[in-house]
Amino acid sequence: MRRDLCDGVGIARLLNATLVLPKFEVAAYWNESSGFADVFDVDYFIQQMNGFIKVVKELPSDISSKEPFHVDCSKRKGQFDYIESVLPSLLEHHYISITPAMSQRRDRYPQYAKASLCQACYSALRLTKSLEKKASELLEAIPKPFLSLHLRFEPDMVAYSQCEYPDLSSASMEAIEAARGDRKPWTGEVAQIWRKRGKCPLTPNETAFILQVLSIPTNTNIYLAAGDGLMEIEGLTSVYTNVFTKSSLLSGEDFKSMHGNTKAALDYYVSINSDSYIATYFGNMDKMVAAMRAFNGLYKTLFLSRRAFAEFTFQGLRGKELMNALRKAHRDDFAMGRGSALPDCFCEFKL
Repeated sequence: MRRDLCDGVGIARLLNATLVLPKFEVAAYWNESSGFADVFDVDYFIQQMNGFIKVVKELPSDISSKEPFHVDCSKRKGQFDYIESVLPSLLEHHYISITPAMSQRRDRYPQYAKASLCQACYSALRLTKSLEKKASELLEAIPKPFLSLHLRFEPDMVAYSQCEYPDLSSASMEAIEAARGDRKPWTGEVAQIWRKRGKCPLTPNETAFILQVLSIPTNTNIYLAAGDGLMEIEGLTSVYTNVFTKSSLLSGEDFKSMHGNTKAALDYYVSINSDSYIATYFGNMDKMVAAMRAFNGLYKTLFLSRRAFAEFTFQGLRGKELMNALRKAHRDDFAMGRGSALPDCFCEFKL
């Protein structure tokens, strides 16, 4: 949501358009009805974007009853794509909605659009006061120093990956099958190629193994930044015993009153303020956290390599050979958002 909103700000500036505060797509996230104002400080956002783009909370009355003209921006890449293809629709219909672009070349934006996007991403978006207070309390409750671990091994995540895990418990296998729907797992040679490309999430057990390979002590304080329904967590907690979660640190009443968006916001807040951050996947949360940590000068950020783990195990490496190979593969990856982890590298200087 943060990424799409930042992109929307950049596009609005390219088109010299007014941005209407977005509505979250329920189906795209956690099947809930929370809005922008439930997570982010609306007035602060509008104030901070003043001078960059105009932001309004609601549509003007003369067009509020109309459906927006939808423009698919999923394949737009740069300034001229928007000027040549999207601007004519905006001028004709006056009110458009856009599908976020997954492969934008933000580095090719003109400076004024870059400035607007960076202002939104790194300065204007802050949590509501009540949510930030709760996030601060959560951060304070975690024993220091600590590592924030973003572990992705929920049933829907595994089902989406189309990977098979034959050694999981029967309960985990049933949960994955229930989440698969039409997404059947790859089999045979295709499954091997898929896994070698690093498409399969690391299990908690594999994660614990790689952490040990990297000489991370087993008594390390670990905050588990993860969604509900994490499977096979014993594979991690049987090795790393000081693991803390939102549900263990927040009161039952607080935790029950939270929805998916606010839980994710708490994980984001803790992760950008942690002593170190490790991710087992390379999703939107990880990219945004790595970028914000780099922007704030926190460089202890690492993405575990699913591809390296798959490649070495397919080669038949075991024991010390596997450990040495994995250690070498990760040796140079402690970075300030290395490579595509920091897509908005032009934001490196604070505005």
